Amino acid sequence: MMSENIIILGIETSCDDTSAAVLSGRKVLTNIVSSQKIHAQWGGVVPELASRAHHLSILPVVETALKEAGVSKKQLTAIAYTRGPGLMGSLLVGSSFARAMGSALNIPTIPVHHMEAHILAHFIEDEIQTPPEFPFLCLTVSGGHTQLVLVSDFTAMEVLGQTTDDAAGEAFDKIAKLLGLPYPGGPMIDRLAKSGNPSAFQFARPVVAGYDYSFSGLKTSVLYTLEKYIAKDPDFIQKNLNDIAASVQQAIIDTLLKKLLQALKDTNIKRLAVAGGVSANSALRKSLIELADKMKIKLYLPNPAYCTDNGAMIAITGYYYFTKKISRTDGHMSPVARWMVGK
Repeated sequence: MMSENIIILGIETSCDDTSAAVLSGRKVLTNIVSSQKIHAQWGGVVPELASRAHHLSILPVVETALKEAGVSKKQLTAIAYTRGPGLMGSLLVGSSFARAMGSALNIPTIPVHHMEAHILAHFIEDEIQTPPEFPFLCLTVSGGHTQLVLVSDFTAMEVLGQTTDDAAGEAFDKIAKLLGLPYPGGPMIDRLAKSGNPSAFQFARPVVAGYDYSFSGLKTSVLYTLEKYIAKDPDFIQKNLNDIAASVQQAIIDTLLKKLLQALKDTNIKRLAVAGGVSANSALRKSLIELADKMKIKLYLPNPAYCTDNGAMIAITGYYYFTKKISRTDGHMSPVARWMVGK
């Protein structure tokens, strides 16, 4: 079957975004994302509320994706969906819908690994991004995961290191909450930091063995620093918000880049990609560009539209699983909250 004749519907429901995309080959026809606003009042994602919201959104989101793509259900080659990792309730909504729809249409359903999908989003046919050549290192940074992955092929990936506690995106959001900022806090810190001094405060850069990461110590460091200064001035946060944001952001970036630099030197790989929601952070992108220029390596930055959770990354991964006849079901198709990359 010619690639342009392969039409994949991708469904993403791993956390708090309901998304559906239609791809013809590697080209995105539509990529519809419905973000859940209800979690902002709680300062973070509430799993039960997330799964309920997916129930309400998934049908209209899928119907909109198909309608705007000009594709009928009968034209679909297969349906790809997020099997894991993620919130179990959210995963169950997407997987149940996809499997029921696939069964009704008598077409294959393809369970996709969420973090592999973030990486393979680089291979979407898009004018803004260039797909990397193999092998390459990929820094995947999101709200739930922070990993250094050696990517040898579309379905051959090895995790070299990962966070031992909080992910980078989680650290952004938790610290933003300490500062009284709304959820999600990462983008807000990015905006505030542009007018701040990244050297104003020296927060901890936790160190763990190998290529692994740790961010919980940074959160504690920020908490203790705030308590210390607020005791002297109750308005300390408001008066220094931009500098605090810039210093927090710099601490997270320094932590990410230290292990990344070591991995690049040890592997001698000259190609680096970044993926996940935090890869949209402007300061991180700038630091990665500077690192790539200094080390004379090729850097691949994704289209911002494919950084956060979206159906297009699920569909492109389903495309490669389908065309390479790769089964990732382990004998069944039930969703899993935890799932190691490459397994």
